[in-house]
Amino acid sequence: MSDSTTPSQQITEAVTSWPGVEAGPGRRGEFAFKVGRREIGHLHGDHAAHFFFPKDVWAQLRVAGRITDHPVFPGRQGPAARRIASRSDVDDVIDMMRINYDRFAAKTAA
Repeated sequence: MSDSTTPSQQITEAVTSWPGVEAGPGRRGEFAFKVGRREIGHLHGDHAAHFFFPKDVWAQLRVAGRITDHPVFPGRQGPAARRIASRSDVDDVIDMMRINYDRFAAKTAA
């Protein structure tokens, strides 16, 4: 990754390197990452990532300050958002996509 790559390019490069991940346009203009039929997260350009986590994982991420409410579902546990403004945000988005990837890949393998 060079300094000239955009946040979305950096995230896409990392996440699509995992076995079974497919990426492409979603139904509402987002850029989605999927394992099979399950979405592990999606991007809105270079400025925001959205996820859906189980309530316990969502609560841990929220307390740690890693996520905020999803703009479409304010106050609801599960849907989450992360602003992308720095390299550390890019790394954290990749890490949170990995959380979902590991959950779904384990289910697919079982």
